[in-house]
Amino acid sequence: MARGPSDPCCHLWDGALRSPKEPLCFPTLAGLSPGLQSSLSPWTSAGPWRDWAEPSGTMVGLKPSEVPPTTAVKFLGAGTAACFADLFTFPLDTAKVRLQIQGENQAAHVAQSIHYRGVLGTILTMVRTEGPRSPYNGLVAGLQRQMSFASIRIGLYDSVKQFYTPKGSDRCTTGAMAVTCAQPTDVVKVRFQASVQLGARSDRKYSGTMDAYRTIAREEGVRGLWKGTLPNVTRNAIVNCGEMVTYDIIKEKLLDYHLFTDNFPCHFVSAFGAGFCATVVASPVDVVKTRYMNSPLGQYRSPLDCMLKMVAQEGPTAFYKGFTPSFLRLGSWNVVMFVTYEQLKRALMKVQMLRESPF
Repeated sequence: MARGPSDPCCHLWDGALRSPKEPLCFPTLAGLSPGLQSSLSPWTSAGPWRDWAEPSGTMVGLKPSEVPPTTAVKFLGAGTAACFADLFTFPLDTAKVRLQIQGENQAAHVAQSIHYRGVLGTILTMVRTEGPRSPYNGLVAGLQRQMSFASIRIGLYDSVKQFYTPKGSDRCTTGAMAVTCAQPTDVVKVRFQASVQLGARSDRKYSGTMDAYRTIAREEGVRGLWKGTLPNVTRNAIVNCGEMVTYDIIKEKLLDYHLFTDNFPCHFVSAFGAGFCATVVASPVDVVKTRYMNSPLGQYRSPLDCMLKMVAQEGPTAFYKGFTPSFLRLGSWNVVMFVTYEQLKRALMKVQMLRESPF
């Protein structure tokens, strides 16, 4: 059948027959009507037009930013970007932990003369009383945590998303998987951050990160390394739903309404908004998680017991202890992580395309 001017595909085809090695006349469906995209998508993804791709499966003429990143690229990129973000925001995380445990009975015997006030005040007090390296206590365990935790939680997010219809269930799954794998590193990180080093009055029990793993396993059993898994799974499920979903929604709306293009300002606004939403909903569980993970054997019977004692002794406002550093940390962490992640994905895909290119 001859194609006429009224044919919606007429402007896409120049009438020439193509060999399998020649580029497509329409490498992308962007700009077409939704109905036309739907009718053409089987041909471009699984039909005859699939043969017009390079041997690597990458459409000819596409830029690295337009090529969907592989699972390996997302996995490695997410872990690396999260470690980079941790290096910048770790002092805020340590300040958050100190403020969250402030007021607990078990810490009073060491820190009875120390009182932290605000984000900057907490960090300055730590530097003055414990030295300039104190805000980075537990950094090694923190980087270990991000390399295992973020790689699964964020790197596998798109892969797991394909198995779910209700939006949000995929985030809970990747969060639970990540916590299960990374829980020992989180326990060690929190204990290093919470330990006060005041010379002879230091309550630090571990000489190093590996010694911490061995000591906890010896004194509390292997289960001690997974202490607080339930509140941590709950907290990260909430953070995932509040963070990843919000990031997707904000970024999608900014692009749909043409307020931004897919670049740094868009990633910045989306990440900061996602961090605020996640902090608001996750802070109560985060405080319980931190206290329970840091508690010595026998102090709390369960996370629920920890929560009830905290409310009875300090009131409901205790649920939002450390809110400001938590928000600043999560917001800035999101900005650094997501911006770095987006750039790393593009860079890694460019390297992969160059390696697979026959020229």
